[in-house]
Amino acid sequence: MFEYDDEHTRFRNTHEWCARGVSSHVEDLQDAPVTMIAWLHRQLLAGKAVMIDEVATLPDAARSLRREMLRQGDKSVLSVPILYGGQLRACIGYDTVRDRRTWSDDDAKLLDLCGRLIAEARYGGSFGAGEGPRKSPHAPLLYLSSGGGRMRGVPLQTIVAIRSNGNETRLWLDDGSIVIDRRPLHVWRALLPMGTFLTIHRTAIVHLIHILGLDKHAGAGFHWELRLRNVEERWPVSRQNRKELIERLGW
Repeated sequence: MFEYDDEHTRFRNTHEWCARGVSSHVEDLQDAPVTMIAWLHRQLLAGKAVMIDEVATLPDAARSLRREMLRQGDKSVLSVPILYGGQLRACIGYDTVRDRRTWSDDDAKLLDLCGRLIAEARYGGSFGAGEGPRKSPHAPLLYLSSGGGRMRGVPLQTIVAIRSNGNETRLWLDDGSIVIDRRPLHVWRALLPMGTFLTIHRTAIVHLIHILGLDKHAGAGFHWELRLRNVEERWPVSRQNRKELIERLGW
């Protein structure tokens, strides 16, 4: 799934669900120009589903889109617009990477229903014709899995930092709580927008907006540590990640 900015000039990947053994590309195309997908965008803007049975045969007018889809290994793609308040807000697509597929109208109707459900949940829209938007749309949530079927949704901006804990991860939230998620750290690297999150160590990711300071310590060679909002301990920064961290913070 990708979402547009308010002016429909840029878009970014926000979510991706992959079958077992299929690589995720959710980190790609963050803040990308809409001109890159102009051929697709024009049809989505008109409220149309786009059925691509064979990506390799897309016309020259869609060559930048074709190149990107082929890079990601897509063979066939079905895309439908996600509308809210009469405006195009996003697109949800179903891609095949192992075999080509000929899409049917029923496929498009089912994916359109998924898009409408997502619009209802994500933007506070309504299925009812003529009904206005809700007064207080819910913020997008990331769902944590702690095992035993227990799920907890947290707003993305409340995540302060994530650290590997064997095959699981521990998440520090801005209210000072620590929660366990059963997914390993490499899954979180694919889920999180790396425009606002950064790997500071092979075992840790932090949210840049929650960084309070960066301290250098002498000892057996210099080492660097981060101070984070509502986190008592200081987090070490590896040498290979330090330069990017300083550049991203503008320090």
